[in-house]
Amino acid sequence: MFEIQQQNPERYRQQTRRSTVIIALTFVVLAMLLSTATVMLFGQPGGDNFRWNLAGVIIALLLTVALVRCFMWSQPWMAAAAYGWQLKRSLMRITNVMHHVKPGVAAHDPDAMKLLRFYHLGLTQMHQLDGNSSALSEAVAEINRHKERMESLGMDIDQPQLNPNWIEAVKKISVLPG
Repeated sequence: MFEIQQQNPERYRQQTRRSTVIIALTFVVLAMLLSTATVMLFGQPGGDNFRWNLAGVIIALLLTVALVRCFMWSQPWMAAAAYGWQLKRSLMRITNVMHHVKPGVAAHDPDAMKLLRFYHLGLTQMHQLDGNSSALSEAVAEINRHKERMESLGMDIDQPQLNPNWIEAVKKISVLPG
């Protein structure tokens, strides 16, 4: 279950830039080393060694992905990037069922209402963390309307956790054609 956590946008961007540089440097170093090694082991002096260089780069890419997933992802310096990825992944899960969410909200379905509120809170934070205030300003009216609707129905507007059961429940809401 994903939970929205308070983040300082400046610190978040600083930490994600740092982790991006570390991962990029890891890839570059591995690509250079492995390309050189494959050419030295399998290449021909003065010959066309493009395929061996390419093989080294591909192996470096696969190794970098493995290092990120198995080792780097759990490191403290990757926490901001991991959080941002989880936030965006959670928002995408909701986006994928939005065609069910909107009819549910129109019908005042509690799960759909809470799911849309979480989506709005997560979207707001994502735009703040990314420094994308123009996209956020476009969504403010819809966010406020939904918040007011929830308040008028006596629903809790504090929805910082994504409950996977909400997604499954809104999938069952039939979408009317047209």
